[in-house]
Amino acid sequence: DLGVLYNPYDWRYNMGPSQFDRRHVFVTSFVYSLPFLRNSTSRALRTGLGGWEVSGILSMQTGLPLNVTLGGSNGNNGVKTAATNLPDFTGSVSYPKTNSEWFSTSGFSAPALGQWGNYPIDSVYGPGYYGWDLALLKTFQISEARGSRIEFRVEAFNAFNHVNPNYNGVSTTFTSSNFGAITGYATQRNLELGLRLFF
Repeated sequence: DLGVLYNPYDWRYNMGPSQFDRRHVFVTSFVYSLPFLRNSTSRALRTGLGGWEVSGILSMQTGLPLNVTLGGSNGNNGVKTAATNLPDFTGSVSYPKTNSEWFSTSGFSAPALGQWGNYPIDSVYGPGYYGWDLALLKTFQISEARGSRIEFRVEAFNAFNHVNPNYNGVSTTFTSSNFGAITGYATQRNLELGLRLFF
């Protein structure tokens, strides 16, 4: 963390994973032309029901590091300049991933007054993301000679309304009453209609 020196007596106190340390990212996309009625001999069926396309983007990624801070009266360890104390920790962090406890909190404790906590900066990982963005579209020909056409689109972002906690929507202050709990969620499903004219 390069924003502030947490412990003005030891620069190594700021050493830890990068705040951009997202370990896994997978994104894929597709476009598929539906074959149904595309070549129908009926102009009405071909125009109204044929020639639709489906496209989509699948995104999956793991979470970013979160920084667990001490907070409370010992949050800056009595240092008048900007300082941030961290809690002590014993054991290993597990991830129940429930609303009330995204990561296990039982191993954390407050350091002795005047001491700096031993838990490394940015060492808890927040929620990742999983979502589908889908679109259904069709082009209606106006004039074949001029190449003019109208494209109609129906788009759904997070199409299956998967619940994704915000990447930073977890309480990470040790002295907070909801320490370790999920505090916010990403956007729910959004629908969008579009009409494009090509001339």
